[in-house]
Amino acid sequence: MPRKIATESEILERKIKRDPERRALAALHKGIKGLPAKRQPHVSLQLVADLSKKLTRATYVALSITDTHDRVEGFITSGLSNSELARLSTPPQGHGPLGSLRLDGRPVHFENVQNHAKAFGFPSNHPEMTAMIGVAIWVSGSVRGALYATDRKGRRGFNLDDEMILSVLASHAGRVIETEWY
Repeated sequence: MPRKIATESEILERKIKRDPERRALAALHKGIKGLPAKRQPHVSLQLVADLSKKLTRATYVALSITDTHDRVEGFITSGLSNSELARLSTPPQGHGPLGSLRLDGRPVHFENVQNHAKAFGFPSNHPEMTAMIGVAIWVSGSVRGALYATDRKGRRGFNLDDEMILSVLASHAGRVIETEWY
C-alpha cells in the first residue's frame, strides 16, 4: 500500500496543533466557556492550575498570589488531595528555589530542586518533589505570584514547551488577579 505524502499545508497544520502556546490558549478558551459567568477569582485561578497540570503532565501544580510585601496571600493547587492540602502547616512562602523567580521574574527550571542551594522553607508535610519549573505571575508590571509545576509524568523532564504553556496560563492568571483579586 503506497504511503501518502503530506502536503506543506498538512505539515504546517500539524505543527500549529502542537504549538504549546496555541494548545494553552485553546484549552483556556474551552475551560473558561465551562465556567459560570459570575464567579469568584479562585475559580478562574483553579482552572489555570488544573490546565497547567494537565498540559505539562505534572504531578503537582501550585499557583501563589503575593501581596505588595511578597507574602503569600493566596495559594491554589492541583494534584493534592484535600487531606494532603489540609496537612500543610502553611502555604510555601517561596523563599527557597522560587525566591529568585519572585525577585527577578525569570522562569526557573530545576532537574532536582532538592539539590538547589536554597532548598529550604518547605512547610511540614509538603509533598516530596524532584523536578520543578516555574514562571512569574505579573500584575501591573510587578511580580505578584508564581505558577509552578513539579515532577512531570513520563520519561522526559520539563522543557521549553512546558515553560511556554505555563507562561501563557500565568499571563491569564495575572489578568484575573489584577481585575478580580485586589
